[in-house]
Amino acid sequence: MKQQIVAVENFKVSLISIRNHKLRTFLTILIIAFGIMALVGILTSIDSIKASITSSFSRLGANSFSIRNREMRVIGGGRPQSFENISFDQAMNFKNDFDFPAVASISVWATGTATLRYGSEETNPNISVTGSDDNYLETSGSELAKGRNFSPHELETGANVAIIGSKLETTLFNNNEDPLGKFISISSKRFQVIGVLEERGSSFGFSGDQNCIIPVAAVRQNFSRPNMNYTINVSSNNIADLETAISEATGLFRVVRGLKPGEKNNFDISKSDNIAQMLIENLGRVTSAATIIGIITLIGAAIGLMNIMLVSVTERTREIGIRKALGATRRTIKQQFLAEAIVICQLGGLVGIVFGILAGNVISIFIGNPFIVPWLWIFSGIILCLVVGLAAGYYPAAKASKLDPIESLRYE
Repeated sequence: MKQQIVAVENFKVSLISIRNHKLRTFLTILIIAFGIMALVGILTSIDSIKASITSSFSRLGANSFSIRNREMRVIGGGRPQSFENISFDQAMNFKNDFDFPAVASISVWATGTATLRYGSEETNPNISVTGSDDNYLETSGSELAKGRNFSPHELETGANVAIIGSKLETTLFNNNEDPLGKFISISSKRFQVIGVLEERGSSFGFSGDQNCIIPVAAVRQNFSRPNMNYTINVSSNNIADLETAISEATGLFRVVRGLKPGEKNNFDISKSDNIAQMLIENLGRVTSAATIIGIITLIGAAIGLMNIMLVSVTERTREIGIRKALGATRRTIKQQFLAEAIVICQLGGLVGIVFGILAGNVISIFIGNPFIVPWLWIFSGIILCLVVGLAAGYYPAAKASKLDPIESLRYE
């Protein structure tokens, strides 16, 4: 009971000391707060980005995978090795010959800098146009809000018809005008709108509702370029059959590409959740780097706090002598200075946590995620501040407790 009373009394003395040295306390709190704010802010924003990645790729479904051309690799001796693009004929041969309970589609990138116009309205020149077939909506996890999909005749003839994202609808048809059947201009080429996609939201600041989809043949006619590279998307009817579907697709596409037994694949197969996992793993490295930077910042803050506490011990030498003369023990003096360092650290930590959460959620809101409260980083920040307070305050507290009361009373 006596020890509890002493502890409470030491805490009150610490608060009085903090109140009597406002400027010094304020500067110390700022040092701690900036370190915690940087750490919590970065980690909060990374948590938000991870949630956005998971949400974005979950829309594709866990039963989907894609076949793409393998990127250029550097092999022994530093010689780059390039791989043949997936041609239209290869993609179509795969789609026609893939005999498995799954849905396959082909797509090709047309442009990412298109400008869409309707009447006097137009978009910024940053619209992505993709060529696809009638199965693309299913394999990409997209759904129609209104209108219809491409017909076999439109796909075969390369008709100038388009399915637009919901954001494009509100941009071009801003007077609640029905876009279906209307003609829009895509990079000076005229297309009829036959469908509007359901809203999907944005990821990493880029809206998934500003895409425009046209038939593959229309891309070949209007956006033709040499050696176009096609992507094959496959969605298994049963998630339990996904690995079997990947094995079947790999074997078939090796035949389509004319690979001999023993030759390595010159294409990549990626599951949608694998892509998300790779991105999250890369973010994990960023998290580690951010944590190290935050800890280094806190070490600097701890050194600054220790310096300020040492100055405080020197300034209050006479006070320490008086307290010892009145019966305060070495342990009591040590507890007082430790309590002062911990209180300052916790105040700085609380300020840093609040501003860190706000800074991290600016990124969260920017990429279209709701406000998040990172409880893990909040508790981690509190514990870190406690450790910093103990580490920075122990030596000054020990030094104060060892002062000779007679010499302290003589100190000027």
